[in-house]
This record gives sequence, C-alpha cells and structure tokens, in this order.
Amino acid sequence: MAAKLHIKKGDRVVVTTGRDKGKTGEVLKVFPQRARAIVQGVNKVKRHTRPSQTSAGGIMEKEAAIHVSNLSHLDPKDDAPTRIGYRFLEDGRKVRFAKRSGEVIDS
Repeated sequence: MAAKLHIKKGDRVVVTTGRDKGKTGEVLKVFPQRARAIVQGVNKVKRHTRPSQTSAGGIMEKEAAIHVSNLSHLDPKDDAPTRIGYRFLEDGRKVRFAKRSGEVIDS
C-alpha cells in the first residue's frame, strides 16, 4: 500500500539533500507506490537511445525520479522551504497550508 504523500503534481519544491541540493522546480509527475516524484530540471540523467523512425537517437538528457523525503515545499510567500499542514476552510474544503507563513497552498 502506498503512503500518503504531501507532494502533488504542480507543486513548487526545493531539493534538500543530494547532488542537486538547493535546486528548485515544479513537480511534473508523482509515483505514490514508490514515494518518488519527477521534478523539472532536477536529477538529470543521460540516456543513450538508438535511432528509430520517430527519433534521431543519441544521448538524451531527462529528469529521473527523486524520493519525496529529499523534497520540501516552497512557501508561496517568501520561497523558503516549509512543512505542510492541513486545515478545513469555512466552506468545508480541506486544504494544505504552509506552516511557515500560514499561506494556503491549494487554490
């Protein structure tokens, strides 16, 4: 069973550890079963591809998945790393908020 993740597609995150520490980007895809996410411009790897009818082949660079424990949300107010909390709004919706500033992350 997959664990509940605090990260969703479209979130702005910062890498907290590893080779790409300090880099920021937008989450492109999330894999809840493996607790990993693909972040734009982070954890780039080179893939040697063979030419085919659709592509020319060569060395392609793409983003690889990174574990969500190495990612932290960016506070919408001041772009600093923050933790995430949950609260209910007056209209009954459950939303995520940045614990650093109290700003609501979900729109």
